Amino acid sequence: MLRITPSIAIPLDEIQLDAVRAQGPGGQHVNKAATAVHLRFDIQASSLPDEVKQRLGDSNDQRITRDGVIVLKAQKYRSLNRNREEALARLRELIHGATLVPRKRKPTGPSRGAKRRRLESKKRRGQTKTLRRGPGPAE
Repeated sequence: MLRITPSIAIPLDEIQLDAVRAQGPGGQHVNKAATAVHLRFDIQASSLPDEVKQRLGDSNDQRITRDGVIVLKAQKYRSLNRNREEALARLRELIHGATLVPRKRKPTGPSRGAKRRRLESKKRRGQTKTLRRGPGPAE
């Protein structure tokens, strides 16, 4: 079980982990050892609560495909087990972020001082423009 919160846990059989070859430098070892981990997690087919599924689906995260599958690749370490732990930790963090309900924004107005400063600025600007005007037509 992958524990997300005290009340939410994901069975490990819902998470697909594949060992693949890592990219980058590593000498002869890198060509024969599959130490990177490719994690796939289908959001809609999972046992997550519906509101968490909805928030995950609505998020604009590039790690989530159009089909609603989370795809992570962990290749930070040279050990398969450490990369597996890293991938599961990143999945936990991603899902935990979706369990938090975003706060409702309270719209605020400008302060009294801001209103006063704006009106004073408008008066000053108007006076400047009035002074720029030339004398009226001669009668």
